[in-house]
Amino acid sequence: MNIYVYGEKRKLPADLEEFVDPEHTAIISIDMHQGHLADSDDCPCPAPRAREIVGPIDRFHDVARGLGIPIVHVKTVLRKSGIDDVRGIKAAWRLVFPLYVGKIPNADQHAIEGTRWTELMTRVEPDDIIVDSKKRLSIFYPTDLDFLLQNIGVRRVVLNGGFTDCCVLNAAFDASNRNYRVIVVKDLVRGTNEEMEDAALKMISLHLGLVMDSIDLLEGWRAFRS
Repeated sequence: MNIYVYGEKRKLPADLEEFVDPEHTAIISIDMHQGHLADSDDCPCPAPRAREIVGPIDRFHDVARGLGIPIVHVKTVLRKSGIDDVRGIKAAWRLVFPLYVGKIPNADQHAIEGTRWTELMTRVEPDDIIVDSKKRLSIFYPTDLDFLLQNIGVRRVVLNGGFTDCCVLNAAFDASNRNYRVIVVKDLVRGTNEEMEDAALKMISLHLGLVMDSIDLLEGWRAFRS
């Protein structure tokens, strides 16, 4: 099995194999919904690079389900009134991200409850779990995810989805701070751009957990199961 350390591939050290044990592990797929992925001019927070990983994430999840690993889909959903964001205290990204990408048409509709923008584009199976109370960048705040993971005995989390340099990075920090072992699947996350994605994955590999390709992670899981 291989991991990435500051962008370079290395063999997984034996003393870190605990990260890859499928027991007490859950996959958390982050914000793979139409609000980021819709291929339309009115997409309120477009992440076009992430469209290419919808199919690969679905295939990865299928294999993981076969190995008995639970899938948790976390998505951002705001109250219809917008009071917890656009009509209250706005999330900081709404103010500063446009400085880089320019004005985002329809941004105020991003993640509003009851709109198409909260519909997941990755496949959800009956035994999967959905957490739909995310309102800021972290999957843990102010959601019940930590409570859920503790209740089902999870000690290791595997992250995929987007943005690598935003919600995935926040998830990795918060999971690590809560003493979960963290793996980020390099080929199943996408960032603002390649530069930011690379920087985020380097930070994760140095401070928060393992960065791995899905093929290596699946190989490790199968080895533990055999």
